[in-house]
Amino acid sequence: MYFAIEGVIGVGKTSLARLLQPAFDAKLMLEVFEENPFLSDFYSDRSRYAFQTQIFFLLSRYHQQRRGVAQLVNEGNLISDYTFEKDSLFARINLQGDELEMYYRVHEALAEKIKPPDLVIYLRADTDTLMQRIALRDRPYERNMDRDYIDRLNRAYDDFFFRSRTPQSPVLVIECSQVDFVHRPEDLQSIENRIRQALKLAPFQPELPLSPFPASWFDQRG
Repeated sequence: MYFAIEGVIGVGKTSLARLLQPAFDAKLMLEVFEENPFLSDFYSDRSRYAFQTQIFFLLSRYHQQRRGVAQLVNEGNLISDYTFEKDSLFARINLQGDELEMYYRVHEALAEKIKPPDLVIYLRADTDTLMQRIALRDRPYERNMDRDYIDRLNRAYDDFFFRSRTPQSPVLVIECSQVDFVHRPEDLQSIENRIRQALKLAPFQPELPLSPFPASWFDQRG
């Protein structure tokens, strides 16, 4: 069993992956983003450093997934805090013209060799919530994060998952603006249950179907 968690910067992908790991007795494959030497420059000057940043991420994610997914799935369950698909989504926002065309050619060639997850969990939150969570984690290169950039990403993610995406894996959408799975065990349990249900993994509590009979029918018969 292999599922991946997706969503905009700050939504809580890595936190959720770590919290779900013991429940599914799973290995973790976490995105390696801090090794990108262009990342801090990208946030200060996106147009200048976008191509270098995207190509580095693309190749880094390719090597990690190409080597890691098959090996880790052979050892047991696997949870990832990103998908290979996401890289092209960021490229659509950050690149244009010949750079974007070149990027797509490389991405298409590499994507054919990547194993898709059995399930993608898409965590959604409104832009204000994302900005609050980004501020709370206080990563140095995110301190001057542009709200407009996060909002554009948020709309791009919705468009990707709800309209333009070619399905490779089934998607479970979880609204997270009012959910705190880090501090509320009941929220975490609810998400775990929904994932088990989507993957048909026991034990889970199935949702009860609506009764075809009116309440008065039960009143009359005790």
